[in-house]
Amino acid sequence: MAEHSLDLSESAGSAPLISLRGVGKNYPIMTTGGDRLRTLASLIVGRRGGAEFAALKGIDFDVYRGQSLGLIGENGAGKSTLLKVVAGVVKPSSGMVTVNGKIGALLELGAGFHPEYTGRENIFLAASLSGMSRPEVVRRIDEILAFAEIGSHIDQPIKHYSSGMVVRLGFAIATTMAPDILITDEVLAVGDESFQKKCIAWMEAYLAEGGTLLLCSHSMFHIQKLCHKAIWIHHGAAHAFGSAADVTREYLAYHEEKTRLARAVPAEDAPPPVGGGDIYQIRSLSINGQAEALDEAPVTMAMGETLRVSGTIHSPDGRTPNVAIGMVRADGTGIYGVMSDMDGFKPCKRSPNVFAFSLHYPRLALLPGRYHVRAHAMDPEGLRTFDHVERVLNVTGDSRELGMCRLEHEWLTD
Repeated sequence: MAEHSLDLSESAGSAPLISLRGVGKNYPIMTTGGDRLRTLASLIVGRRGGAEFAALKGIDFDVYRGQSLGLIGENGAGKSTLLKVVAGVVKPSSGMVTVNGKIGALLELGAGFHPEYTGRENIFLAASLSGMSRPEVVRRIDEILAFAEIGSHIDQPIKHYSSGMVVRLGFAIATTMAPDILITDEVLAVGDESFQKKCIAWMEAYLAEGGTLLLCSHSMFHIQKLCHKAIWIHHGAAHAFGSAADVTREYLAYHEEKTRLARAVPAEDAPPPVGGGDIYQIRSLSINGQAEALDEAPVTMAMGETLRVSGTIHSPDGRTPNVAIGMVRADGTGIYGVMSDMDGFKPCKRSPNVFAFSLHYPRLALLPGRYHVRAHAMDPEGLRTFDHVERVLNVTGDSRELGMCRLEHEWLTD
């Protein structure tokens, strides 16, 4: 799906703030004491040896000033490693990283804080490491404390802080430094709801003023809200990238497919097929005029357009069959289904044993996502299902609404 170069430039000739070319990161696999000794020996002599795990593989992308990039992927995919490489915390094993700007990084919880120092002492420590002078920190410490909202705990050692308090302090320091590039790794997953709202409001203002953001999050809502573009890291490689709406939709569809497969009935437990060799059977099925593809490529349409489901059914005895059309999410959650005889519709006879049907859904209300459209061949009595065929449908659109469909609504002042 993805190319290996992600160019977020919106103006020709501008230089990227961040540029990665062929970046990879390998870690030695150490399961025994002997592995550790061999790894240490190879480091001493300056040679790499032994088995290695590729945390990142051939990552290329450019990020330009004023843009926001979301990183998504499963746990262990390599997202945090990639952010550490960009922040300069980790050196890549291969490739080139170029950063042209001041970075503010909120990576691992408490990274850069001394556990024995108080929160106030850690403010001065973190700020000085970022290049701020002590007089400048003194001038802005009230601003930092107001944002962090941790009260008297500021004069207690960091080791006694909760995870939420550590994040509050770290983010407050980062806001004061106003970096060219802000890198955050799951910051919004730790704080409480009020603090999340404060962080989001600050990030939106930061982006509006020309800041550049790299946001790693498992929340597709936050990625869609804060990021123009997104990159999906899968097993250390760039699996997909593009607009945040498109990439997050593909990622959610991937997880829905995983859920559906996990729920699927094992083949050995599946019920036997109904009927014999010559049965009521779906012979063809097209979505918006697109017939079955050999590669089973999904049909794509925009939210709000008309969905047309058409096909033919074989009738072994020449009687007019029923057809049922249903739609489910990729995880198998049912959305809507209707049978032809419910609406008094009879498929049209095309030949002695072939009947045609066409069902239209004007202004399709499904929200962006991946769905399965299913056609079921049923007997004339509508009592038995003999066959079914399904097609994959991708609904596109830029929407942060929740659920599966858009309901007509109107906001009122009273």
